[in-house]
Amino acid sequence: MAYADLYQNSVSPKIKRRDFLFIATSVVLGAGAALTAWPFIDQMEPAADVLAAGGPLTVDLTHVAPGQQVVVRWRSQPIFIVHRTPAALQELKQPSLLSQLRDPQSQQLQQPAYADNWSRSLKPEFLVLVGICTHLGCIPGYKPQLGDPQLGPAWPGGYLCPCHGSRYDMAGRVFKGVPAPLNLPVPPYRFAGDTSLVIGENPAGSTFALSSVEQI
Repeated sequence: MAYADLYQNSVSPKIKRRDFLFIATSVVLGAGAALTAWPFIDQMEPAADVLAAGGPLTVDLTHVAPGQQVVVRWRSQPIFIVHRTPAALQELKQPSLLSQLRDPQSQQLQQPAYADNWSRSLKPEFLVLVGICTHLGCIPGYKPQLGDPQLGPAWPGGYLCPCHGSRYDMAGRVFKGVPAPLNLPVPPYRFAGDTSLVIGENPAGSTFALSSVEQI
């Protein structure tokens, strides 16, 4: 499935397009209900040579509501950014969920050391992932609601790959018994402020590169 196909015929004509940045949003409204929109936004305008070299990308998270996901493009890859709710964070620690995961403690190198923790993130409320399934490279769909009608009442929230059914939780950790072998990768990133996310740069003292992960 082509990356651009996810956005085709999904954007309001009133919103301007910028080739360097795609944004997708998914907002959870109430228990068991979700509203999804796919707008393009005007934000940041790095030079073309910076983008070609895979330079850092700054994303303002000020208006990303709890339960909402935004998707940006960095190095031609979709980057999932989720503002996780307290309920979603609590679910990540549940023994009933951990027992279903292939690598619940993130022992395989799919993230930098600063995201090698229970939330797989620098700040628990903000999740940052490379949105590419580790099976055959499809883009998983965001399924944040508990008890999703498609996935059953026990679904804890997370991601479903539309190609072959691989599933990931709200930390990008892969479930057992699905084709995908590894957790979704975490790219290098840091915070330049409380809600200013810089993708492509590490916090001071870290030299992690995305090429270090076992698989994208």
